[in-house]
Amino acid sequence: MEQHKPPQRRFGPRPATGSRRRRAPVRPRALIIAVCAALLAAALGAGIVSAGEPRARASAAGAAASQAASGSSAPADGGDASAQAAAAPIGDALDARINAIIAANSQYQIGVALVDVSAGADPSDVHEYGVRDAFVAASTAKVLAAAAYYHLVETGAASLADPLGAYTAGFQLKAMIQQSDNDSWSLIMDAVGHEELTRYAASLGVSYVPETNTLTPAEMAGILSGVYSGRLLNAEDTAELLSYMQDTNYETLIPAAVPDGITVFHKYGLLDDELHDAGILAKDGKAYALVIYTKGQDLSDVPERTEVIHQLTQAVAGALF
Repeated sequence: MEQHKPPQRRFGPRPATGSRRRRAPVRPRALIIAVCAALLAAALGAGIVSAGEPRARASAAGAAASQAASGSSAPADGGDASAQAAAAPIGDALDARINAIIAANSQYQIGVALVDVSAGADPSDVHEYGVRDAFVAASTAKVLAAAAYYHLVETGAASLADPLGAYTAGFQLKAMIQQSDNDSWSLIMDAVGHEELTRYAASLGVSYVPETNTLTPAEMAGILSGVYSGRLLNAEDTAELLSYMQDTNYETLIPAAVPDGITVFHKYGLLDDELHDAGILAKDGKAYALVIYTKGQDLSDVPERTEVIHQLTQAVAGALF
């Protein structure tokens, strides 16, 4: 299952400077993914895969991410900009629907955060529902680790071509996000440094300690908002990271509940009694960060909590798109 506290490893010092060199081709290895029908075995299999050859970047994701990072008003799906609809407000009716779903599932701890990240929206206007305290973030925190490493690349302190384990840092970033690989997570976190990761999170207004790996839903929504809007990284790195958050190894949470035509960039988390998904929903120039954190009894109620995540996602998508 997914780790929430990757084991510390020690490496030699990082180069003082680094270029934005892309990694050389690496030999593919077979992905080891336990495939089962719908329930617990599939969830567990998604959380323990080892690093395999990452899939190619989705061109649509790259285009949408580049537009988000550059502040372009072009629709994410490439449609006519003149046909864009104004972003729907997050209003009382949606607030009531989300709160009703949470109340109807009071046997679980559920925290939801929702932010309008469309161009011109206020990213500090975070709508919070249910539990607002910190959860063990599980693998959703891998997005923060990825952003921190890209930040080192952009400041010249690291390179995507740096060797990490048997592969390059660029390879490990993709495996960490797209395949949720925990070995890759450990390598990236150690390359960044735990103290540096805490400092980087603090610069975003996020309180994060790698050893405890806790985030509130609102903090996670803020991280997603910063990535999608291009406030954290340059356009190229923003596009690359978002492309890794599409077509992941576990698409049965938020992505499974959105209507056709909505693009989803997301990172799920599964650990013991924690089941989370944190994503961006985008269509026709409208975009929202949606974070759903849930804590149940144990892995046995993953199917029921998956259904709750579906209900919340459908409520948001139905009201805002």
